[in-house]
Amino acid sequence: MRRTIDPKKAVKHLATDPVMAKVMGEIGPFRGWPPSPNPFRALARSVIYQQLSGTAAGTIYRRFIGIWGLEDEQFPQPEQILAAQEEQLRAAGLSRQKAASLRSMAEHFASGELSLEHFQEWDDEEIITHLTRVRGVGRWTAEMFLMFHLGRPDVLPVNDIGINRAMMRRYGLEAMPKPPEVLRIGEPWRPWATVACWYLWRSEDVKQ
Repeated sequence: MRRTIDPKKAVKHLATDPVMAKVMGEIGPFRGWPPSPNPFRALARSVIYQQLSGTAAGTIYRRFIGIWGLEDEQFPQPEQILAAQEEQLRAAGLSRQKAASLRSMAEHFASGELSLEHFQEWDDEEIITHLTRVRGVGRWTAEMFLMFHLGRPDVLPVNDIGINRAMMRRYGLEAMPKPPEVLRIGEPWRPWATVACWYLWRSEDVKQ
C-alpha cells in the first residue's frame, strides 16, 4: 500500500478523468498538506475545533493550552491532560463532551494504544478502526487525519459535504451523491483519491 503522495504520478493518473483534468487545469499544481509531527496534537485540535467557527475555536484552543502555560505550536502531553481538573477544561471553554473526548484520546495515547509509530505501521482502515474507539472521533474525523496529517494518498471520504457538493456540480449530478455514487465516481481516481479530493475542495473556491 502506498503511504505517501507522488504529485507527478497522481496528476498524470487523474488526468485520465476528463472532469478531473479540467478541474486540475483551473486550480494548478497540487500543493497538499505538510505531515503533522505531533499526531496527538493534530487529533486533539480537530476535536476542539469541531462544530465551531474558526475564531471561537481558536480562542478556546489558546485558553486550553494556556492551562499549562503553553502557546503557539506547543501542546500538553497526554498525561498532563489526564491530570487536569474537569473545572480547568470547562473554564477554557470546552463542552463536557469535548472534555471527555480529549480525556479519552489522552488515555489511548498514554497507554500506547495510539502512537506515531503505530500510525506509520498501520494501513488506512486499521488507523480508522483504532481512532474511532476514541470517544467523539468518528470515521470522517479519522479520514481527515489520514489526509491532512499523515498525507495518505488514497482516502475518499464519502460523507464529506464539500466533496459531495463539488462532485454534484462538476459531474452534472441532479443531487448530492450518496456514498455508493461517490465511490463509483471516485473509483478511477485510485490510488490517488486524496489528491482528487484536494482538487475538488479547491474547486469550490473557484468562481464558476
